Parts: sequence; C-alpha cells; structure tokens
Amino acid sequence: MNWRNKLLALLLALPLLVGAQDVSFTDERKVSVEALTERPAWMEEMRARLDYLMNDPLLQTTQLGMMVYDLTTQQVVYARNERQRMRPASVMKLVTAITALDLFGSDYAYYTSICCTGKMLGDTLRGNLYCVGGFDPTVTVDDIKAMANDISNFGIHRIEGIVVADLTMKDTLMFGSGWCWDDDNDRLTPLLVDKKDQFVDVLLREMRAKGISLNVSLGRGKVPQGCTEICRYRTNIDKVLQRMMKKSDNLYAESMFYQVASKTSMKPGSANDAAGAVKRLVNRLGLDAKTYDIADGSGLSLYNYVSPELIVRLLRHAYDNRDIYDHLYPALPVAGVDGTLENRMKTGACRGNVHAKTGTVTGVSTLGGYCQAANGHNLCFAIFNQGLVKVSDGRAFQDKICDALCR
Repeated sequence: MNWRNKLLALLLALPLLVGAQDVSFTDERKVSVEALTERPAWMEEMRARLDYLMNDPLLQTTQLGMMVYDLTTQQVVYARNERQRMRPASVMKLVTAITALDLFGSDYAYYTSICCTGKMLGDTLRGNLYCVGGFDPTVTVDDIKAMANDISNFGIHRIEGIVVADLTMKDTLMFGSGWCWDDDNDRLTPLLVDKKDQFVDVLLREMRAKGISLNVSLGRGKVPQGCTEICRYRTNIDKVLQRMMKKSDNLYAESMFYQVASKTSMKPGSANDAAGAVKRLVNRLGLDAKTYDIADGSGLSLYNYVSPELIVRLLRHAYDNRDIYDHLYPALPVAGVDGTLENRMKTGACRGNVHAKTGTVTGVSTLGGYCQAANGHNLCFAIFNQGLVKVSDGRAFQDKICDALCR
C-alpha cells in the first residue's frame, strides 16, 4: 500500500475516532475528510455535466475516447471508449517523458564530448579528434565555440589526422517509422547544432576561427577505448523536457526516446528498443502492452496506437512518484498562460488550472494532463478526438470538458 492509500484509509477512519468533530488534514494536494465525504454528490454532478457534453453534434460524425480519474479518492470519474486504440498525436510525448523519468530519474543528463587519440608533437596533434554524439538537441553554435576554445586551451593548435563523428548511440535511421514523407521534419542524428545535422562542419569552422590549423579528413566511427577526453558538455533532462512539452518540440521528444533506447540496449539504440522499454512499464502498471503500438517518441508517426486509459494510467503513475511528477508537472503547458495552451481556456476556472499536453495531427486532436476540481480534488484526464475535419472543433470540445471538470 503506497503512502496515499495509507493516508486515505486513515482519513476515512477518523470520523469514527473523533465523533462529530470537524477534522481536516491537508497536504499540498489538499486531501481532506470533507472532500471525501462529499464525494457521491460531487461525482454525480460531474458525471451529469459530462453526460450532457456527450450530446455535442461533433460526436455524431467523429470518434471520442476519454477518461477522467480522481487522484484524491483514487477512482474513475468518467470513461467513454477509454480502451479504444487511437492515435495520440503529441500526447505521445507524455508516454516518452514518463517512461524516461521512470527509468532514469530526474538527475539524468545528456552528454556531448570531444576526445582525441594519437601523439602531441609540440602543439600539433598527430592523430584523430572524435566528436561523440549523445543526441543533445539543445547544443548551439555558442556551445561549439566553447568546445573549440577548450580544444585550443588543451594545447592543440594544429591537427593532422581524421575528425571522426561518433554517431553510434542510435541507429542510422534519420526519420521515424510512419512519418509523412512530405513533412519538414528534423533529422534524427546524435550530433546536432541548433537542431541541424551540421555539428562537425561548425566545429571545423570554429576551430579555424580560434587559429587551429587543420590538415584533416572526415570520417565516422566509434570512439576507441583509451581516448583522451578534452571536454564534455552536459545538459540536464529538465532542459529538454521543458521545450519538449511546452513547445511540443518533436526533435526534443525523439532525443528523449532514443536516450531510453540507448540505455536499454547493448547495440545502437533503435525505436524498437525504446518501444520495448515503454511496454515493460505498461505491463508493470497492470495493462497489457500487446494492446498498443509504439512507433516513435513524439507522436508524429501514423503507426502509434494507444488508449485514453493508458495515458491516464501513466499520469497516475507519475502523480504517485514524486521524482517523476515534480519534473513532469512544471513542464506541461498551462491553460491560458504558456506553451501550446497559451491561447486556450484563457478565462474561467480552467485558466492556470489545467496543466496538459496537447496533440495535433491531421484529423486528430488530443489532450492529456491534470487539473483541480472546485472541491479541491486533483484529477487527471485524457481526451482523444479523431475523424475531425477541423482540429479546432476537437480543441473546443476538449475545452468544454475541462471547464466541466474545473468549475
């Protein structure tokens, strides 16, 4: 029994121990005896509001799957087609983020390093320079300039050899399975600068700008044992998570997906390796992973099929684990405030209350995350709309659902 179950059992027992006294224990999640005893009436009222919204004309020609769960009392509030396999669009990023945080914890970091082999003859390196990619999407030209400066400070003013790109942390596929051929998608490579596949070219340019003479050829390979490290650049997972969720950045999501892959496989990481890690978590949480298809980490793929029930189960798992929730929750877009929800639910009870990941691909609009009901109960939810002619219709419907949950 986890700490929340124990607390709930204690709260339910207190009225028997203290009679008619008004007893209220609150933590940061606002669990109280009053909230628990009002549950039946509140639940019926909430379900009535949601039932009314099921008469929306939109649902006569489109598909809906949704689930709402009360995290305070640990029970389903509402469900409709919650087990239907549907395309998640960018709500898939919740699956990727929760899996990564569950596997690694919040202290995980991305690394990009520069090292060398060979001999130093004065200020000349006669050997190879290795650029070891860790699929860090945050690397900028300024970071490359700092790397070139570190190489110069190491004492290297001339290189005679090969500049090698080590891309072995992932497979050689540059695009995800099921991505549309006519989309302008970023290339999935472990060495990036400003999200472009130009790391080595920019490094060569910046080394020359630092006065380093280069008599080199270019190559690809794996960094050998005993390579002397010149510099290593670290990016915390939170920095990636913020842009991945707030701005729904697909490259950032795929970089996290391949972190999962590379850390759970002995070979260069693949999408299948990452999908396997996701499915192991799903099985551990009590759902049947064989029910779902996991093709990528961003939700771009046409081959992803999950359910609202799965998204809610993962959101529950995150809520129950501080080391996940305390990093996921602040990264989610906030209704009417920031990210992809900045221009939605700008007034009323939802504003500043709904923290959720949006999802949009052709014909599909999705939303999954957290909110707090008017009685202080914490809720999580997943809403999938499919078969839409206009995705704005799906967003409007989801906003109505959130309003019913929050007011």
